[in-house]
Amino acid sequence: MTFQADDNALLIDGKGRRYLVRLQPGNQFHYHQGIVDHNLLIGSEPGQTVTSTGGGTLLVIRPRLSDFILKMPRGATVIYPKDLGPIAVQADIAPGMTVLEAGTGSGALTLALLRFVGPGGKVVSVERREDHAAIARRSISRWLGELPANLDLRVGEVEDVISEVPADRLVLDLPEPWHAVTPAATHLPGGAIFCAYLPTVPQLQTLAEALRASGRFAQIEIFETLHRTWTVEGRSVRPDHRMVGHTGFVTIAHRVEAPSDSARSPGEEIEESVSPPEGGSTGVAGEGGIDG
Repeated sequence: MTFQADDNALLIDGKGRRYLVRLQPGNQFHYHQGIVDHNLLIGSEPGQTVTSTGGGTLLVIRPRLSDFILKMPRGATVIYPKDLGPIAVQADIAPGMTVLEAGTGSGALTLALLRFVGPGGKVVSVERREDHAAIARRSISRWLGELPANLDLRVGEVEDVISEVPADRLVLDLPEPWHAVTPAATHLPGGAIFCAYLPTVPQLQTLAEALRASGRFAQIEIFETLHRTWTVEGRSVRPDHRMVGHTGFVTIAHRVEAPSDSARSPGEEIEESVSPPEGGSTGVAGEGGIDG
């Protein structure tokens, strides 16, 4: 499909630098190697290489959602693409579900949630800051062309909204998500999943304690995702020198109808199950390979 006016295009130069451009008739893209007219790109097929007025070459492709998220305007820090996929899988977000999200921030997670739930699902996103909500509205509209009918953007506190939305999943990107634990324990239906994204260990610890203390959440699982790319050039195959390491911790918990003894994390159970007797072996592969 050819590029049209108002489409997003990703321009990549010879050194791999990426530029996100919204194509507008009559506009120009300026960078250190010259100018490219938007009119040259509108009507062309993605995958073409164009030459700037300064002789620079640029590969022009249609951006993926992950490309857009990394280049989109920001009011608040975004959840990185490497964490969005694991959130969707571990929180089991599926087409047709209703997801309650807070805070909206710059809209990166909201865009991903809309894709996960599909047109038959619904996303209710709550942001306490109007300026962040305005940036999110613009970014979502830029990516999707308009605000979709199955997105409900609100300004306020999520604690006041949980009782109003029959959510299958609650996904929080807030500095103090433990304030939402009590209303979530009261109003989320049995089987719903609570998911929170937090950058620091003290926040993580406070949230886990609140979930356990509520007596209404079980199977609490906490993880982080590390992303490392590799270089493969001929016989040179090696991991890249730089990687995206820690960005945040993801906490997953199941809403249950009665207090449960299974509120500890699966990781605790696994650790106990593989602890060897003194002088023995677990038979688990480590850095040195498989024992035995």
